Amino acid sequence: MSSVRYGTPAGRWVLLAMVLGSSMAFVDSTIVNLALPTIADNLGASASGLQWTINGYALSLASLILLGGSLGDRFGRRRTFQAGVAWFAVASLLCGIAPNVELLIAARVLQGIGGALLTPGALAILQASFAAQDRARAIGAWSGLGGIGGALGPLLGGWLLELGSWRILFLINVPVAALVLWITARHVPESRNETASRRIDVAGLLTAAIGLGGLTYGFTAWPENGPGSAVVILSLAAGVLGLVAFVLVERREKDPMLPIRIFQNRAFSGANLVTFLVYTANGGVFFLFVLNLQVVADFPAIAAGLALLPLTLLLLVLSAPAGTLGQRIGPRIPMTAGPLICAAALVLMSSIGPGASYLTDVLPAVVIFGLGLALLVAPLTATALSAIDDAYAGIASGVNNAVARSAGLLAVAILPLLGGLGAGSLTDPVALEPVYHDAMLICAGLMAAGAVVAFLAIPARTPKSETPARSFCDPASTPVHR
Repeated sequence: MSSVRYGTPAGRWVLLAMVLGSSMAFVDSTIVNLALPTIADNLGASASGLQWTINGYALSLASLILLGGSLGDRFGRRRTFQAGVAWFAVASLLCGIAPNVELLIAARVLQGIGGALLTPGALAILQASFAAQDRARAIGAWSGLGGIGGALGPLLGGWLLELGSWRILFLINVPVAALVLWITARHVPESRNETASRRIDVAGLLTAAIGLGGLTYGFTAWPENGPGSAVVILSLAAGVLGLVAFVLVERREKDPMLPIRIFQNRAFSGANLVTFLVYTANGGVFFLFVLNLQVVADFPAIAAGLALLPLTLLLLVLSAPAGTLGQRIGPRIPMTAGPLICAAALVLMSSIGPGASYLTDVLPAVVIFGLGLALLVAPLTATALSAIDDAYAGIASGVNNAVARSAGLLAVAILPLLGGLGAGSLTDPVALEPVYHDAMLICAGLMAAGAVVAFLAIPARTPKSETPARSFCDPASTPVHR
């Protein structure tokens, strides 16, 4: 374990498998949006049915992502990743042949379960497989290449829709998954926490699923139903109570799914707090920026969609070097400077309005934002994973993924309201323009807050576990730390 070197054939195979696997899940969650009108015509789906075609996937993914990380640590990260890829492929096949929207929604929920198994596994495998001096660079390359997949996904989806049925968008996952499984079986080493119990923490699983699922459902229903609706209030209350119960259960559980003591690690807790602040801002930007370009600035849809391409290219080129830089000089500086650069870019973005020019108004803000994200993302992810022992790489990845996804959902639900949308419509340029302006300034404030937290909580040098081995396992067992 931890012997694969970056830049070697073995390292390239591991990186390729993780990029393809995680990109498959991520891209699928974006390109399905393109097919919604066609699905509505073909299956006679209502607006609610289309909404749940999207939300069913997000709900099961967010509810079970901690389980995916925990299972990888306990039973093998490669094995859990392979199970997730295979599950995702079968669910994709069911989506592709679904005769009605009800079965399509059910298959999408199953897809989310597969995504919950494979998503934290990808990062955990990189952390556990690569040599310590190469991990940040490998994670940076994974981030950059994954960003390219995210950018090309809508273009590929549009092209496939032009060629044939919406069903192709799901069916294409089957051969891709087969390729990922073949590469993983031949080239990815297995790793696990050898000291972890193989017993499933059922109480922790149920309370985590209720907590994350309740919050996800509540935030998803918020924009359509409003914050005062019974559905939103009850869902969010169930989510909060579920997470409180989860913490209480895990504190008492002999073999917990999530050892609560890992949050005593200042770097780990700080990295996840930075993740929450930064990804709340990111969620608002990626939700409102392209919408503002179309509705307020009157950009054509394809021009608005391509507006963020420079950001993606910057992530591809600079993420791996940023990871190396963070490992060389320590994560505090890039994790402080990155959000501050992003905050400056968002102040520029807030002024994009009617008659905006791409070259003079949009491109400079996008480039500056991309530089900030490229400097931030790889050190942030590497810190969240390296702050605690490699034995807990799966659950560390699961926690960080859950935080990032919850932050994105919160942004989509709340930022338009904080921006003063009221009873207005996001498709009304008069209503959207001030909302977008204020929301970008709020996002800039969140980025600046992330920089402050990083400066105060992230160590100057690459973090090692600050928590002794006894915090993670039975004192009578073999110590986790090597």
